[in-house]
Amino acid sequence: MSLLRRFKATDLFEFNNVYYNISFYLQYLARWPDLFSVQISPHDRLMGYVMGKAEGTGKNWHGHVTAITVAPEYRRLGLADGMMNLLEEVSEKTYNGWFVDLYVRHSNAVAIGMYRKFGYSVYRRVRNYYSGVTNEDAYDMRKPLSRDKKHETIRENGENVYVDPEDLDSWR
Repeated sequence: MSLLRRFKATDLFEFNNVYYNISFYLQYLARWPDLFSVQISPHDRLMGYVMGKAEGTGKNWHGHVTAITVAPEYRRLGLADGMMNLLEEVSEKTYNGWFVDLYVRHSNAVAIGMYRKFGYSVYRRVRNYYSGVTNEDAYDMRKPLSRDKKHETIRENGENVYVDPEDLDSWR
């Protein structure tokens, strides 16, 4: 049985591959500690983590999934589902968000399928969101929370709504 708990600064020593610089992780830990969790194995090994934040204004007030990572040896065990559920619950009950969103490479069919299974849908496609070597588009995927009773924060056929990164809302 594994344990899902809040992230601690000392968890940074357990990462094999740190994707962001340490100050980035610590900034999230300081500002949104309840939206930063880790999954720990029975042998005290880091199995995965989810980090997020709360941002926006008005009906755009929402939880955002900045990163979710599960170590390769622990994939397909349902860990992402549990970590996402916790982030969604905190976004709803603590921050009173309208929705939770995330960005995913439009070519990442496995991740998109997983997020759809979790109740997310594509809100829009962001051209060249992942700039650099690939200049790849991203899907901005959203899941409405209970506050959004009329589902005003999601849309049908979001794959066909294109925006440029500079046109994203300032709370991106």
